[in-house]
This record gives sequence, structure tokens and C-alpha cells, in this order.
Amino acid sequence: MKKLICLIVAVVAGMAAFAQAPKEIVARMDAETTARDAEGYSMQIDIKMPILGTMPSKAWNLGDKTRLEATMMGVTVITWSDGVTSWTYTEKTNEIEIKPDDPSDNDSDLSVIDDLDGYDISLAKQTDKTWTIRCKKNSKNTDKDAPKNIEMEIEKATYMPVSITAKASGVTMIIRDIRFGGVTEAQVTFRPSDY
Repeated sequence: MKKLICLIVAVVAGMAAFAQAPKEIVARMDAETTARDAEGYSMQIDIKMPILGTMPSKAWNLGDKTRLEATMMGVTVITWSDGVTSWTYTEKTNEIEIKPDDPSDNDSDLSVIDDLDGYDISLAKQTDKTWTIRCKKNSKNTDKDAPKNIEMEIEKATYMPVSITAKASGVTMIIRDIRFGGVTEAQVTFRPSDY
């Protein structure tokens, strides 16, 4: 009987050692994505808005450079940014607007952990391959523009994000198909000769 109790205690202790708190999982995801920022990354972003429908977009990032392609009601808009200047091409008017970048918009990494102060973080579900972490805005969060809910699906083997969904004021933003590496300078650099 004593051996059985010792075995049960050992198994429970071992399980507790492998169990992770949701905040620890998010922190590890944050560290893994930050470590890979220099490789560049791409992602699909779908923004769902009431009445207007879904605006699909694709983003690429390499260092300080980003490119975002978005289509809404059949019109494609492409924005490039290098941290100093932004260029926005509108397909409908065939025009390019050039303006200085807003320094407050230049946070180009996937880091989310600093933005989760003011959220209650919990494990919503898990499978053999992923965790689903739910972040619910709490009363300490006074940012009126902050999403009310954020849900992250994180791969267990790599701690890399599979998808991130944020909901605020009736708008839902889904970030998916996140890929690290393979982003080229040509993909994120505005070239006037192309237009």
C-alpha cells in the first residue's frame, strides 16, 4: 500500500511539474516570437465588421519594414512602412500617398505580454497539440480601445502562435497563418518603379 501511495504522489508531482499556468504559456510564446523577429514573418489578418463584412489582409514584416495589403469592398490598399516614411497605394484611384510614419505605430513585433496587464488570463481548452488561452479585460484596464476579449491558440511543441483573435466594439480581428522566415526585402520595400 505504501508503494502505491508513493507512486501516486510521484505521478501527481510529475504532472504538476509539467503543468503550466496560462500566463507562463503566453510569456513563453512571447519569448519565442521575439527571438524569431529578426527572421521576418508573415500573417493573414481578417477583420470582421458588422454590416461591412470581412476585410481580408496580409502582412509581412522584416526588421523595421512592414507591408500590409488589405481589400475592402473590392478595393485593394497596400501600405509600406520603413519606420520613417509610409507609402499607401490605393488601387481604385491609382494614387500613392507618402507621409511620415507615426512613431507610436512602429511596434512591429508580435509581442503581446506587455499588452496583457489589465486582463484575466485563463486556459480555455487544450488538445494534444495546442493550448487555447483566453484573456478577458478586467476593471484595472482603463484603455477604452483595448479589446474586451483576446483568445490565443498556441502550439505546445514550439510555443508558437497558431492564431490570435481579438474582439472590441463589435469588431473581430483574427490573426492566423503566422509564418516565420522567408520574408524578403523586396516584399517589404516600396519601389516607385512598380507604380
